Amino acid sequence: MRVLASEALTSTVCSLLKEACVVLPEDVSEALKTALASADDGSRSEQVLELICENASLAKNDKLPVCQDTGTTVVFIEWGAQVSLDKGTLQEAVDNGVRKAVEEAYLRRSIVKDPLDRVNTNDNTPASLTVIPIDGEKVKVTVLPKGAGCENMTKLIMLRPADGKDGVKKAVIEAVKNSGGNACPPLVVGVGLGGDGSKAPTLAKKALTRKIGERNKNEFYADFEEELKAELNATGQGPLGLGGSPTVLDLFIETSPCHIASLPVAICLNCHAARCASAEL
Repeated sequence: MRVLASEALTSTVCSLLKEACVVLPEDVSEALKTALASADDGSRSEQVLELICENASLAKNDKLPVCQDTGTTVVFIEWGAQVSLDKGTLQEAVDNGVRKAVEEAYLRRSIVKDPLDRVNTNDNTPASLTVIPIDGEKVKVTVLPKGAGCENMTKLIMLRPADGKDGVKKAVIEAVKNSGGNACPPLVVGVGLGGDGSKAPTLAKKALTRKIGERNKNEFYADFEEELKAELNATGQGPLGLGGSPTVLDLFIETSPCHIASLPVAICLNCHAARCASAEL
């Protein structure tokens, strides 16, 4: 049995959160540059993409958050069955890392203790933590800072099984079209299919941790991802919802078994500042 020091987990979360808030992942940065290179000269799309790319460059060079909304700290931990924590709980260790990052990197305090009384926690805790059990002694931590603009556009639709693929397609396209410029496109779209009304949104959010261009291992869903991506870009909503292309940088689908009478579909959007960082301990 491997024993992992809670301080090591805290330090990893802190480092990943500071990195994610400041430096866009290489795959996202390259996708934005490719979109800019493909934009029509003098178009509104080109102007917006130029500003987006410039902002990302300034953030990286000046070590400042790429967006003022440093978001809810979403954390996924793949936790090996042969690993134990030396003290405390995973939530405590993760929250200590978030708290430390907020102080060291001057991240905006955006979390309130209660949904209705709205009193700020002043340290961005608690993190939104999902633990995924796996075999062995591996521990992988992924941090996904999630801003409210795109998070507020999250949708959960409980389709009928008979709605099938066409129903899923309609739900995804309507969700993106109705989000307009609120989610700050070009977007990365996560789609969760199956599970139940609580699991589908988690699948959709986990989908956002995949790299641009990384297709589903199932050929049917890989093709469906490409199909949906093409149709969303054909809408012409464009960067920041001001028209043109692209509307999305990529789209990912994650699935889970579900009840015979259900077809849950969750759509979770990430803005053009698709922040994410991972490490193994």
